[in-house]
Amino acid sequence: MEIQLLTVSERIILAEALWDSVVAEGSEIELTEAQKLELERRLKAFELDQDRGAPWADVKARILSK
Repeated sequence: MEIQLLTVSERIILAEALWDSVVAEGSEIELTEAQKLELERRLKAFELDQDRGAPWADVKARILSK
């Protein structure tokens, strides 16, 4: 199948179907050791400063104002 011949909408539907097939199998995606370390680093940083960030509406407005 030539994926590039599909419309954007069709490719999105295909991507969703692929993702759903992975989830349906109950497969767990294995994290690399580097990914695990990065997640731990980010969690520790959050626990230290408790900065929850900004609401999506604020972030979106800030991006769109540029």
